[in-house]
Amino acid sequence: MYKWYALKRILRGLFMYALLMFIFSLLFNQVNEQTQRSQINEQVKMESVKLRNMKPEQMTTWRTGRYDQLVKLYKLDRPLMERVLFRAVNTITFNFGKSTIIKSSKGEQDVLSILLEALPRTMLLFTTAAILETILGIALGLKKAQKPGGNLDRSTSFVTMIIYGMPSWWLGMMLILLFVYVLKLFPSGGVNSVPTPAGIGFVLDRIWHMILPIMTLVLMGFWSLSFVVRNIVLGVLQEDYIMSARARGIPENKVLFGHTLRTSAPPLVTMALLSLLSSLSGAIIFEGIFSWPGLGNLYWVAVQQNDIPVLMGDLAFTTGIYQAGLVLLDLIYGFLDPRIKVGGKA
Repeated sequence: MYKWYALKRILRGLFMYALLMFIFSLLFNQVNEQTQRSQINEQVKMESVKLRNMKPEQMTTWRTGRYDQLVKLYKLDRPLMERVLFRAVNTITFNFGKSTIIKSSKGEQDVLSILLEALPRTMLLFTTAAILETILGIALGLKKAQKPGGNLDRSTSFVTMIIYGMPSWWLGMMLILLFVYVLKLFPSGGVNSVPTPAGIGFVLDRIWHMILPIMTLVLMGFWSLSFVVRNIVLGVLQEDYIMSARARGIPENKVLFGHTLRTSAPPLVTMALLSLLSSLSGAIIFEGIFSWPGLGNLYWVAVQQNDIPVLMGDLAFTTGIYQAGLVLLDLIYGFLDPRIKVGGKA
């Protein structure tokens, strides 16, 4: 039954996510605990400022007791594995705590607020680029498959080989040089102008800032996608039912976009979703080039400033998105491909 297959994949995905969070907590344990002890010291100092009427001996005793109390509260006095497990559970439940340096645009140091501010920007940029990349890649791939070895096929395959070898950061810098400093059509980075316009001007200004990074992502992605689509579709076009459909006089576009595309859907969905997931998790350099304040840029800033709570939260978000995408991919693949027998007998 499909529902048991779906349940098994979801549970497996949750288990893998929990295991990865435990490994991350173990790897960052020492630095994380040093940061947490520093935060406890700062909290004790801030609380002691309000207790000015105490004598020096009483103040020292109170500080020591308060410090020990907070150490026990955060389980820093417990054995290593218990501390790591406690931190992993907090990470899985999105209880990331406070950042050490980084703040949100509203001045908040709550890590979850900082991440929720950066996540929509990353999703907006890369989801839009992935949709355009998929549409263009599939359309071009289908046209290439119609006449393999033709002028369109050979010319676009040559361009694919050139673009596929280019690093995304290099192409991004070249496009910035051309469209920002030579043609002066787009801004070099950021999500909005300063001061930020209001109303419809805000939307238009955001689109204006998105055009150049989206152009870079689409140029990098849809050429190679079209080449893979061409090869997949070429194999499907040799099937007997496609020959039969053509012999019955069904229009070529209907054969191509109906029969052929439907059969090729599972691998195409796989490529499109994996492309989106890999871009979401590997956008550190790209977002840095375009000064796009998303999860990738936030991760780089957290590494530079040694802000471990934000770093752990960013890892938890990107890993969770990737795992959720892989589970969704398996569910879609099992639903689309009737040849997969889930939970049944041969």
